[in-house]
Amino acid sequence: MSDALRRLLDTPTPGPTITPHVGVLTLHFQLYGCADLKAKRRVFTPLRAVWGKEPDLAVAETADIEALDCATWTIAVLGTSSQQIQQRLDLVEKAIAERIDAPVLDVQREIL
Repeated sequence: MSDALRRLLDTPTPGPTITPHVGVLTLHFQLYGCADLKAKRRVFTPLRAVWGKEPDLAVAETADIEALDCATWTIAVLGTSSQQIQQRLDLVEKAIAERIDAPVLDVQREIL
C-alpha cells in the first residue's frame, strides 16, 4: 500500500457516515411477435435509454437473454433510506409499465 493511500485511510472523515441502501426490482416480461433478437432489443430500448441514464439507477437484462418470447430486466436503486428506495421503485415500476409495450408477468423487490 502506498504512503498516500495509507495517510488517506488513517485520516478521520468529518461528519456522519451515511450508509447507502440498495433496492433491486426484477421485472419478468412476456413478449409477442418478436421474430429475432433485434426486434426484442427494440422493445426494451427505452428501458435502457431512459432509466439507464439516471444517476441513482442501474439497468440490465439479467435473464432470458436469448429467448424471444420473454425477458427479465433488473433495476438497482441506490438511496439513503429504505422508504426513499421504495418510493423510487414504485415510480420506476409504474413508468416502465406505461412505457414498455410488453406485459409484466412477475415483479420481485428486494431491499438490501
